[in-house]
Amino acid sequence: LEEAAFQLQQIFRIDISIALNILGVESMRAGHARTAYTCFKLAADRGYSKAQFNVGLCYEHGRGTEQDLEKAAFYYSQAASSCHPMAQYRYARYLLCHRPQEQWDRQQKAVVFLEQAAMAGITEAQAYLGVFYMRGLQPKEKRGLKYLLLAAKNGDAQSRYHVGVCYEKGLGVQQNLAEALRHYQQSAAAGNPNAQERLR
Repeated sequence: LEEAAFQLQQIFRIDISIALNILGVESMRAGHARTAYTCFKLAADRGYSKAQFNVGLCYEHGRGTEQDLEKAAFYYSQAASSCHPMAQYRYARYLLCHRPQEQWDRQQKAVVFLEQAAMAGITEAQAYLGVFYMRGLQPKEKRGLKYLLLAAKNGDAQSRYHVGVCYEKGLGVQQNLAEALRHYQQSAAAGNPNAQERLR
């Protein structure tokens, strides 16, 4: 009986968190950012990762509450620890962009989160990792190209452009100007100005 009661409490807790998060999403769509933030926060404090991510967005963009990147990072880290892919991406970006002085540990943690997000199909993480590996102090060109190709296949025109550069210059792949041209054309057709310039 105690076990059944505990299970019911867990289900009730999860259901309330889901309902609060949905109410927050609907409130945000209706233009009631403060109400949305309150709903997200209540669900986030119950440990619901989708709501933690939404609270992070509220703090990052100052919607329904004051803008505070430190608090945004805190909520992103909570959701990222629960395997929320977009939170993993945003928290990793925060670690890499806002705290570079504490580099090594943060960079390693950020790369782990970025790779998890990339493997979960987050195009932004794939593109970011591709460029990160290409431009690092010790470039890992093959690994960078792998992520750029993933992002390009998911429709990211800038990554498609970078893949063209890789083929043009032989970065992580054997130089192939015809293949470079093909990637530039696809990126340019999607409206990428860098690819259009490169084609000229």
